[in-house]
Amino acid sequence: MSTDTPFTELTDHRQKALQEELGELLDVVGPAQLFELLLERSFHLRATDIHLDPYEEGLRIRLRVDGIMHEVLTVPTELAPQMISRAKLMAGMNITERRIAQDGHISRTITNLHRDVRVGGGPTIFGERLVLRLMPDSNSLRRLEDLGPEPTQVELLKRCASRPYGLIVIAGPVGSGKTATIYSCLELANDPTKSVLTIEDPVERRIPGVTQIQIDPKIGFGFPEALRGVMRQDPNIMLVGEIRDSETAQIAARAARTGILVLSTLHASDAAGSFDVFHDFGVPAIFIADSITAVVAQRLIRKVCQSCHTLTPATDTERQLLAAECAVPDDLQLAHGAGCPACFQSGYSGRTGIFEIITVDEDLRQALLSHAPRAEIVRIARSKGMSSLTAAASRRVVDGTTTIEEMHRLLLTEPL
Repeated sequence: MSTDTPFTELTDHRQKALQEELGELLDVVGPAQLFELLLERSFHLRATDIHLDPYEEGLRIRLRVDGIMHEVLTVPTELAPQMISRAKLMAGMNITERRIAQDGHISRTITNLHRDVRVGGGPTIFGERLVLRLMPDSNSLRRLEDLGPEPTQVELLKRCASRPYGLIVIAGPVGSGKTATIYSCLELANDPTKSVLTIEDPVERRIPGVTQIQIDPKIGFGFPEALRGVMRQDPNIMLVGEIRDSETAQIAARAARTGILVLSTLHASDAAGSFDVFHDFGVPAIFIADSITAVVAQRLIRKVCQSCHTLTPATDTERQLLAAECAVPDDLQLAHGAGCPACFQSGYSGRTGIFEIITVDEDLRQALLSHAPRAEIVRIARSKGMSSLTAAASRRVVDGTTTIEEMHRLLLTEPL
């Protein structure tokens, strides 16, 4: 089944059962209590986000599962304010304020696990909209190996995280798994003989032995202010949740250059593009070349559902496409999911990471100092063994983890 098939057109019994359950309970318990059940069911389904979107016909409720949005219910317009108010009350938000954007946080125990939910909302032309980010279990995905990098990439990151100083940048779009990777790197670097601090917005995972600081832009305590303060607190290792602006980028680079191991995330399309972002932030080339140890770009790619897994021989076109990036056997069989109740009829269940890593050696340092174009940075990195995101995805297609269609969807390449 094509990954582009709208969820509303699917005939999946699991999705219908959830819609029927929520629809029946809406009439029995009302929208306020229904919200709590929705929250519980969303965690069971491994959803990462819940969207409550107001439209003229009512409040549209959708879940994001494995990166794809699925519609589960529409609450009538006259009942929508009750559900929104219940969510805002649980999140500690001002339920009487509907004119401005607000942030909140829900912390509760679901199925014997402590779960955190980040809530953001604001006005639209049809009423208030809320988006809930469901944070994963803090005990899951702690090891770098569990995130999906190849063994050589794991060893490379372990070496970078063991260095006494330098800047390690995790790059990718929103929802690409950057936070899990940076926490795993921090776990590797964490040492009781060192001073380890984090600056986050918000603190997403508690780590024993680490001093964690949450910024609060409302009172003028953002990343730059927190970084300046932490620099005077004798740190050996710092995690900076995100480099969002010029000042944060410059302070982080300066800290890494002066003997501190700094871990941070950045919005960039690939590893080489991260250097351009630092240039755009006005960081001098010498700071970029001397401070950055490694840049990791990543995506989360959907895995073929094992409950409806099938194999078909690869066509000549498919084999040639994959052979351009990795080794391909002559008798290659490609995996596909036929679609079943276990995977919302999508053919996919769960996700894993694909990565590309650029480490800065002397050759790359000289290229950065001379303001070499992006293409030259990529050429040097590949000559040193850097594997691109496309190559990583191609290997996951060849080993049966995912499909060519998913690789195209994720990396915005041209379809066959």
